[in-house]
This record gives sequence, C-alpha cells and structure tokens, in this order.
Amino acid sequence: MTSSSSSSSSTTHAIVTGHTRGLGAALAAQLLTRGIAVLGVSRGGNAALAERFGSLYEEVALDLADSDATAQWLASDALQRFVGGAERVVLFNNAGVVEPVGPVEGQDIAAIVRAVSVNVAAPLMFASALAAASATATDRRIVHISSGAARNALAGWSIYCATKAALDHHARAVALDKNRALRICSVAPGVVDTDMQAAIRNVDIERFPQRERFDELKRSGKLTTPDDAARQLLDYALSDGFGSVPTADVRELPPQ
Repeated sequence: MTSSSSSSSSTTHAIVTGHTRGLGAALAAQLLTRGIAVLGVSRGGNAALAERFGSLYEEVALDLADSDATAQWLASDALQRFVGGAERVVLFNNAGVVEPVGPVEGQDIAAIVRAVSVNVAAPLMFASALAAASATATDRRIVHISSGAARNALAGWSIYCATKAALDHHARAVALDKNRALRICSVAPGVVDTDMQAAIRNVDIERFPQRERFDELKRSGKLTTPDDAARQLLDYALSDGFGSVPTADVRELPPQ
C-alpha cells in the first residue's frame, strides 16, 4: 500500500475496485482530480495515479476472485483507517469479469466460480463492510457498476447477466432497509470502450450471437469513452439525487 491518505483534508473518501484500467482507472483519476482521497483495490497497482497524486491516493493489491483473502482484508482495520475522519464515503464496485461466455453446457466451472466471486461476492462484502466501517461518515454511498445485461438477457452471457442482475437486486433490497446514512444504486454506465469490450469482440459468434452488435458499435464510434462514462457516473454518485432509485442507467439520467 502506498502512503496513507487518512490525514487528507478531503471530507470525501472513495474506494474504487478494479482501478488499474478502463472505467475504474478513469473513475479513480477523476475523483482524485476533484480532490477526493481514493483507495484503489485490484490485483495490480496503478503507478501513474500513485506518481501523479501522491498521498491523496492509496492502493491495495487484492485478488477479488479469492473470497477468503477478500474477507480477511475486510476484517482487518485497513478499510476503517482509510475512511476514518471522512464525512462522506463512496464505494464504487467496479471490478468485474465477463467470462465464461457461451452456452451453459460449455462453461468452465472454475470460470463460473471466479465470475461469481468477482462480480457478486466481492461487491456484496465490500458493501457490508463499508456500511459498518465509519462512525464519522454520516453519508455513505454504494455504487454498483451494473450493465444493460442485468436487465436484458443475452444468449451466451448467462453468467454475466445473472451476476450483474444480482447487484441490481441487492441494491433494491438494501434500499428497503431505509438506513438514513446509506444510499445505494446499481448504475449501468452504457457501453464503454474498454479492454472488456475488445475481448467481447474477439469471442466466436457461435458462443456469443450478439457479438455483431458490439462490432457495429465500435465501427460506428458509438462506444462511450471511459472518461465520459466516469464523469457521468461521478456527477450522479456525488449528487443530491443519488440513491433516490435503486437502479439507474447513465443514459437516462437528467443532467446533474
């Protein structure tokens, strides 16, 4: 972990999982640019953020596919130390994997376990830990990074669809708890031009019949950039209206 940011004057602290590339890296960079202390959680580090933002930025190397290791880290005092003193804490459950792709009979069992661990178990564990972590934060916000696949079933994506739908339903149920110090929303960021999208376009069309749609989005320049998607997400996540509904899509949000 890099030097601690717990002494930062920022009254808002944010945790971003999967912060080393794509949407997660854009989220972390834009939060830091706004003067918000960030804790990045991923298997690897982001040297560019560490060099650029210094003590405002922390990171921890953690494989979210390893649920035991994730639970052990969350049971330590590391999260509490990071959020200590913050008035507002925002969790971005961004890390996710799309594999396995293909019909159910051909899915690799180990890949299913990994997807459920990264896409579902880790976000739910982080959400619970954050809700209990800080005695000073009167405003806790949980942002699940969802997908259109959570709301529309796609052939070949049964695991990805199911795991993202789990985040949506988790947000709906947590909202019913009516915790006044906690807001939650599962937000679809649109179709973002990331490494995951590149991987999708390389999948055999027999395994993923919808691939042509994603090929066309790339060809026609209709993919959202990570920076644009991150800006929309942050504007909403930090707005007064965040959490008024448990699920949302950035493409349908009013200007913040």
